[in-house]
Amino acid sequence: MEEFSIFNIFTMLGGLAFFLYGMNVMSTGLEKLAGGKMEVALKKMTSNKFMAIILGMIVTVAIQSSSAMTVMLVGFVNSGIMALVDTIAVCFGSNIGTTFTAWILCLGDIDGGDDGGIGSFLLQLLKPESFSPLLALVGIIMIMACKKAKKKDIGRIFVGFSVLMTGMDLMKTAVDPLAESEEFRQLLTAFENPVLGLLVGTGFTGIIQSSAGSVGILMAFSKTGGLTYDMALPIVMGLNIGTCVTAVLSSFGVSKDAKRVAWTHILIKVIGTLIMLPIILVLEHFTPLGDFMSNTVGYIGIAVMHTAFNVINTVMLLPFTNQLVKLSHLIIRDKKGKSEETDVFSALDERFLKTPAVAVETCRGTTIEMADLTKNAITDAIALLVSPYDSKKAQSVIEAEDLIDKYEDKINSYLVKLSKSSITGKDSRTVSKMMHCVGNFERISDHAVNLIESVQEIQEKGIKFSDDCINEITVISAAIYEIIDISFSSYKEDNLESAHRVEPIEEVVDNLSTELKNRHICRLQNDECTVELGYIFQDILTNLERISDHCSNIAGCLIETDEKTNIHAYLSDLKENDEQFRNDYKKYSELYFARLAK
Repeated sequence: MEEFSIFNIFTMLGGLAFFLYGMNVMSTGLEKLAGGKMEVALKKMTSNKFMAIILGMIVTVAIQSSSAMTVMLVGFVNSGIMALVDTIAVCFGSNIGTTFTAWILCLGDIDGGDDGGIGSFLLQLLKPESFSPLLALVGIIMIMACKKAKKKDIGRIFVGFSVLMTGMDLMKTAVDPLAESEEFRQLLTAFENPVLGLLVGTGFTGIIQSSAGSVGILMAFSKTGGLTYDMALPIVMGLNIGTCVTAVLSSFGVSKDAKRVAWTHILIKVIGTLIMLPIILVLEHFTPLGDFMSNTVGYIGIAVMHTAFNVINTVMLLPFTNQLVKLSHLIIRDKKGKSEETDVFSALDERFLKTPAVAVETCRGTTIEMADLTKNAITDAIALLVSPYDSKKAQSVIEAEDLIDKYEDKINSYLVKLSKSSITGKDSRTVSKMMHCVGNFERISDHAVNLIESVQEIQEKGIKFSDDCINEITVISAAIYEIIDISFSSYKEDNLESAHRVEPIEEVVDNLSTELKNRHICRLQNDECTVELGYIFQDILTNLERISDHCSNIAGCLIETDEKTNIHAYLSDLKENDEQFRNDYKKYSELYFARLAK
């Protein structure tokens, strides 16, 4: 057998690189295939601890990273989406879910035998080095030939798995010469000190920020035959602690509760280690367990220890969830007399960009907040056109418009960053709709302020509209309220059926505006209205008509994006050939013009 050299180290590092890259490609493919549905379900998590554990396991298996899972939880708490206490059970589930990778790696330890029979052939076929090349080929063909995004994602999962197993095989090959090395055996005796094993596992995993990578290397070294259970166990416990480094790094610059999520994650691992390791060491000295622990460990043994540690830790500490929360409060203390201000844009957390599907959903939640704020502002502004002047309500509309401007700026900046991520076709369409709609929400809020300025001008000059003018404004305002309700609901609920109902009302609003302007000209000619009031009335009608246009834009964006049609061609065909449009237009036209005639 060849001697271990510097080139074996190079090979091992290259294998680690392949392993980590394959893990990244596979987890990205899995995350996109899941479409963010499972991660988003975390936001709706209740106090049911067992359901939270199961969901934490499922999501972690899906995205193949407990670190990413914890980073998400930090972001959710920082955004106010989840409470600190609700994240702990999810953390326990995530810790169990991350052990799934170790079991996948156990495939590399299958012995195909050499009897040449069908059983030997089937076992050999289960070995990753046998099927990984074929899986990679299938994956590449799917990526290059398939048009559907989901099939491409499945191809990436296949390729990622193949690269991961290739990296594992490289690491195993690199350390093979160590099996006959006396120096290496002497070095391994140092790991008979459990504290050293614990520190090495923690430190190495903290550096590479991947417990799966550390498990892979540990399994590769186990092939030398010099690693025993009592050496490997402290390392396994250490790598569980080391994987918390990513969560700690992600907790800089967040709220205190978000910091507590990261620290709770650490506490779970550290407390579990401090309890279990001494117990096992005592049992080794005073029971037959010591004989077993001195046996050579293999892939399955490492996977069992990794899983057992996290399962036992969960069973042991889950009843003490509230105590873990209190302990995190002792580590991250609140300042006396001071409470943290809530940032309305905290959901636009850049931590979510590592899991784009979650980022898309949380950003959409923020745009819905913007839509609600816009709807309230425009509703209040329109109400002031015909009701007694209220300075507080007028000021609240102006302040809301300032906040809506900030929403547009923050959301657009976030969407630019998000659009650079690898996202699914569905998420890409959602991003496109958000980019178009936030601009329309902002423009509607501008028109709300314009209406307030008209109201303030009337108040300052001590003038008022005639009863006919007030009736006309009331009628067209009712149409505006309806088009706002339908268009905003269609966006919030992503409802195409509602979106198709917007254009008939928009046409009616245009006709109402034209009719009211003609009536106003007649009043001017008959000296029934002043020129000054006439200008204000015209401004109000113009702003209401433009609000209607922006509502049409919102609905049109949904239709154009989801139905993949050209909106101009759609509108042209709609007005000429669509029976439903004509029926809705007739219904709304009769409704509002009848009110106008009263």
